[in-house]
Amino acid sequence: MSNMMTEIMAFLLTISGWVLTASTVATDYWKVSSVDGTVITTATFWSNLWKTCVTDSTGVSNCKDFPSMLALDGYIQVCRGLMIAAVCLGFFGATLALVGMKCTKIGGSETTKARIASVAGFNFILNGLCSLAACSLYAHRITSEFFDPLFVAQKFELGAALFIGWGGSVLCILGGLIFCLSLTEGLSLRHAERSYNRDASFISIHQRHNPSTNLQKDPQDQGGTSRQFGRNAYV
Repeated sequence: MSNMMTEIMAFLLTISGWVLTASTVATDYWKVSSVDGTVITTATFWSNLWKTCVTDSTGVSNCKDFPSMLALDGYIQVCRGLMIAAVCLGFFGATLALVGMKCTKIGGSETTKARIASVAGFNFILNGLCSLAACSLYAHRITSEFFDPLFVAQKFELGAALFIGWGGSVLCILGGLIFCLSLTEGLSLRHAERSYNRDASFISIHQRHNPSTNLQKDPQDQGGTSRQFGRNAYV
């Protein structure tokens, strides 16, 4: 029961992390910068992996999609690939986790389910690492430009999407590590089954080659039984 509850907790952690990671892809505020003019005029610049926008004080936003993938900066292309890979790995990990969990009725034997759960754990760990690498790379670019005194263009700060992505990555990695422990448990169970089968086969072979061992009795017991039978024969 405790192992089942542990797997359920790991499943909840990984699914929550995967949802956060997937929502980060479509979140707007990967980087944010505010420009204050007069008391009335205030503009907010923000960007994500797909577009860059500006919002004025009235709430009107003007956005511009990135025109060409080949014309993008290298770090944006890498972040796109890592985030899409993270979402796909999380999807396959969730499917395998449903099959490999002990509380489900599919997946085969306990050893097979443990292996499937461990594969799901590796998928979630890779999911968390991909998302963590993408958010960290994007944040490194923002911070390096912000603290560079020779960078004269618009400077940005870390957006909310990066923190959401980091949180989802941590949840996926923790849940994936818990799922990977199912592999150790499955291997130990399989080793115990093999040991039991080997001992049982050894005993059966020994009994087949030495059938007289089960029929032999102690001579003292036989003599005592005959004497006892002789004393009580005519009672």
